[in-house]
Amino acid sequence: MADQIPLYPVRSAAAAAANRKRAVYYSAAGPGPGADRHSRYQLEDESAHLDEMPLMMSEEGFENEESDYHTLPRARIMQRKRGLEWFVCDGWKFLCTSCCDWLVNICQRKKELKARTVWLGCPEKCEEKHPRNSIKNQKYNVFTFIPGVLYEQFKFFLNLYFLVISCSQFVPALKIGYLYTYWAPLGFVLAVTMTREAIDEFRRFQRDKEVNSQLYSKLTVRGKVQVKSSDIQVGDLIIVEKNQRIPSDMVFLRTSDKAGSCFIRTDQLDGETDWKLKVAVSCTQRLPALGDLFSISAYVYAQKPQMDIHSFEGTFTREDSDPPVHESLSIENTLWASTVVASGTVIGVVIYTGKETRSVMNTSNPKNKVGLLDLELNRLTKALFLALVALSVVMVTLQGFVGPWYRNLFRFLLLFSYIIPISLRVNLDMGKAVYGWMMMKDENIPGTVVRTSTIPEELGRLVYLLTDKTGTLTQNEMVFKRLHLGTVSYGADTMDEIQSHVRDSYSQMQSQAGGNNTGSTPPRKAQSSAPKVRKSVSSRIHEAVKAIVLCHNVTPVYESRAGVTGETEFAEADQDFSDENRTYQASSPDEVSQSTKPWELVLIVKYALNSCQLRSPCPQLLASCSCVPFTSESKRMGIIVRDESTAEITFYMKVLMCHVPIVQYNDWLEEECGNMAREGLRTLVVAKKALTEEQYQDFESRYTQAKLSMHDRSLKVAAVVESLEREMELLCLTGVEDQLQADVRPTLEMLRNAGIKIWMLTGDKLETATCIAKSSHLVSRTQDIHIFRQVTNRGEAHLELNAFRRKHDCALVISGDSLEVCLKYYEHEFVELACQCPAVVCCRCSPTQKAHIVTLLQQHTGRRTCAIGDGGNDVSMIQAADCGIGIEGKEGKQASLAADFSIRQFRHIGRLLMVHGRNSYKRSAALGQFVMHRGLIISTMQAVFSSVFYFASVPLYQGFLMVGYATIYTMFPVFSLVLDQDVKPEMAMLYPELYKDLTKGRSLSFKTFLIWVLISIYQGGILMYGALVLFESEFVHVVAISFTALILTELLMVALTVRTWHWLMVVAEFLSLGCYVSSLAFLNEYFGLPVGSYLFFCFLPTDVAFITTVAFLWKVSAITVVSCLPLYVLKYLRRKLSPPSYCKLAS
Repeated sequence: MADQIPLYPVRSAAAAAANRKRAVYYSAAGPGPGADRHSRYQLEDESAHLDEMPLMMSEEGFENEESDYHTLPRARIMQRKRGLEWFVCDGWKFLCTSCCDWLVNICQRKKELKARTVWLGCPEKCEEKHPRNSIKNQKYNVFTFIPGVLYEQFKFFLNLYFLVISCSQFVPALKIGYLYTYWAPLGFVLAVTMTREAIDEFRRFQRDKEVNSQLYSKLTVRGKVQVKSSDIQVGDLIIVEKNQRIPSDMVFLRTSDKAGSCFIRTDQLDGETDWKLKVAVSCTQRLPALGDLFSISAYVYAQKPQMDIHSFEGTFTREDSDPPVHESLSIENTLWASTVVASGTVIGVVIYTGKETRSVMNTSNPKNKVGLLDLELNRLTKALFLALVALSVVMVTLQGFVGPWYRNLFRFLLLFSYIIPISLRVNLDMGKAVYGWMMMKDENIPGTVVRTSTIPEELGRLVYLLTDKTGTLTQNEMVFKRLHLGTVSYGADTMDEIQSHVRDSYSQMQSQAGGNNTGSTPPRKAQSSAPKVRKSVSSRIHEAVKAIVLCHNVTPVYESRAGVTGETEFAEADQDFSDENRTYQASSPDEVSQSTKPWELVLIVKYALNSCQLRSPCPQLLASCSCVPFTSESKRMGIIVRDESTAEITFYMKVLMCHVPIVQYNDWLEEECGNMAREGLRTLVVAKKALTEEQYQDFESRYTQAKLSMHDRSLKVAAVVESLEREMELLCLTGVEDQLQADVRPTLEMLRNAGIKIWMLTGDKLETATCIAKSSHLVSRTQDIHIFRQVTNRGEAHLELNAFRRKHDCALVISGDSLEVCLKYYEHEFVELACQCPAVVCCRCSPTQKAHIVTLLQQHTGRRTCAIGDGGNDVSMIQAADCGIGIEGKEGKQASLAADFSIRQFRHIGRLLMVHGRNSYKRSAALGQFVMHRGLIISTMQAVFSSVFYFASVPLYQGFLMVGYATIYTMFPVFSLVLDQDVKPEMAMLYPELYKDLTKGRSLSFKTFLIWVLISIYQGGILMYGALVLFESEFVHVVAISFTALILTELLMVALTVRTWHWLMVVAEFLSLGCYVSSLAFLNEYFGLPVGSYLFFCFLPTDVAFITTVAFLWKVSAITVVSCLPLYVLKYLRRKLSPPSYCKLAS
């Protein structure tokens, strides 16, 4: 009989209206493919013509033919990748990756997930083998650690080049200098990297071991047995105590609560801090004792493992009863892993373990993040390598290919190898460590932790910021703001008036009751003497407040008395029912604020699932007959209560602002709903309807049958409930505000001015997300909001995308289900349209969907993304983004520990990006280019020297001088560039537009790189030719002369590059100069001219007395001035004629 209940009555009408709309749409399209077949579209099923509907990508109509339509998204993406440039730069990597993935898939084929039958307490009856219930977050094991780390290091061209050059020094014919000059820097980089990875891996191992070793009580035939979390199997009966983590996905069988329900905390799963109410299977809850679970023959049929954390389909069957008992299982009967029991003790049967649990399936594997600056430098090193090869070939060609020319070619490659300096990686890694230290020591953002020290520059290149809502933008604390009765409105500051009206209403009720009992008329006279308007307002407020505190799912929670222990922690004798010890829990914090906060005079004390008591001057005992729970489809909640004293049956309902046709006609509701929504308030319409006994009994029978239906259950339940939702009496309109975190609005405004597009990804409801987007000014008051309608198939997505495309400069709000459909059929088109919006809000997003959105933005835009969140459901998004930021909040530290950067409050992200991110990028760009300049200038001098000496492959400077040149002679001044800044932090915060220039990558580009190359060639040529011309009579001293001029030039170039001097920069300059002057006196044997053949050569020592002569000093000074003065003049003229933006602000 249940399956014969008609479906939602509105469904057919809505479908007809949709068809009419499509007909009008296609007829208005004019000539084109759509106009020719709109009649067919009306008559036949829409799925038959989905392939005939190309998505309109222009206002004129459908431009693409059907054949083009099928390949449109893929073709657009591949057009960018085709060509020789793509194959040379990225094609080989793509082919290698594809081959490796194919081999991995062949070796490790994923097992097909299937539905399962789980017998209670009988793991041995499982037909298939299920994964172990262990958590593993480690990236490597004992055998793959060293190969894995080495692969991650040497997959970049820069490091691989250093490795090849260092290995070549083991060949005697190719040896240029000492081994330590090549292997010491490379070994230092590898040692630091491997040590850091080993520490991180060991910490992950300790965390996994701690979780997997947690003990749980397993119920067996012999009693309770302690088992580790990793030893739990499918079919085990597990007992979970209060405040204990649920180890695996289970079906809820029993609880210590008499009502058969419990609360769980799901903040680490879906990011919501509100407690969720779970209901035990009624068949097992009714069993007299716990041990009776083994005396029955029962099993659970569960659907195959999937990622959706908001739904579940299954059945519970007891075979040994007559007739067999069948119960349908839904999401309210499940206990997902990684959630925490908040009340009572629960017993559940394990249905999914390990990799098949919802939490693990929604967690993506962490990836090794590489900064965009490192990728850009990697491309520049490839260009330098091509220049190195070209220069070596030119030298061998000018040499005439005499003798073993191939060996000479390789020796030239080694001689000019300093074009790509090995100190580049060392300086950048040390600079990143300094940036991280500065972030953690910044007093303006206390509590900041840098967990990934390899990508601080990413904070200065962000274009998209994807943020969570609950706990990130908001405090998740609801405040009751408005109560509107149509003729009068009450705010947060007039709640005392509401209490006064409620008291007056109860006093009138008491006087009426007293008058009826005594039969006297004076009370009635007193009542009639009161003002008529006053009486009307009081009674209306009383009815509104009564409806609000009745229609909800708030449950009062009482803590156990101090000093009371035992297994029955929630026994009534152990609880303190005083007001001070009472807290409230619900699935939504706005219900707590509405039901408890504004009016402490009228409260509900629940002592069972089907009854409650109003504590007021006139106590009322009410029986809860039926409860219609809130769903995202219906957007409403209802409750039917019976007054035990008068036997009156009343149906109370509250519904969201967008579903208000259920109430009687009025002229103020729609307008006030719009006013509250514009203020960013979450609005609820409260209404009631009186029922007769016959109406209630008819509803109850149909409602029970609908809930037992196994097909289209939700539609049939909605159809039954809708029969009551007609011509209801409007009581009031309420408005609740979710408190934002401190300075969220100015922070979002700052980020928008910096050119950062903000997307809000939340697991919360659409209406809640829209309200927060308005109240936080993520969407400005002048911007329109396009709410993407719910779509379920390709045709609906097609029409809705075309409707969305006609909107301009409006924010987009879309649900996770609709997003999934759009990405399935129109991925490229949807992302292209969404990226044009000033703000995007995605609600009802699962953790995997959040990570998928991040990946889509990275693939389709090529821009850098940042994800920020505070809950376990944000971990996948944080790990998928180029830069992940975690907030330590009420939802724990899981997001903070998994993130690259951890902060305390959302407002700290402003200074983290505008100041530290900007400085990190500009400093690393200057440092990287200067280190390359340092290698280019000495390679230029080597090329000039070899040309003068008949293209001999002989080094100009000995190994120690080369090591000293890259370390003690120039390292401190060059590295001091990490302290440089173009504007003060206050100025960077005041003018966030400065950040917008960084996304264009102008601080490190091929243009700036070529400028530095030209500078290096000019200075290297001047230094070497100047030394040869001015010291013709003292040619043996050319090494000391040129090297001294080189060191002075580098020190002056650092001074030329610095924009804001720091006292440590001055110290570094003089310290390096002092070290070099000292070495001239003690290491004079290294400052000599190399003589001999290409295989055997020695250095003629220079004279210390010659270095102290006036001629040496003025000639070295002259060479240095000629190499640096023109650059100073050019820099001065540029700042005067075309000053950069930061110069204008600094002035």
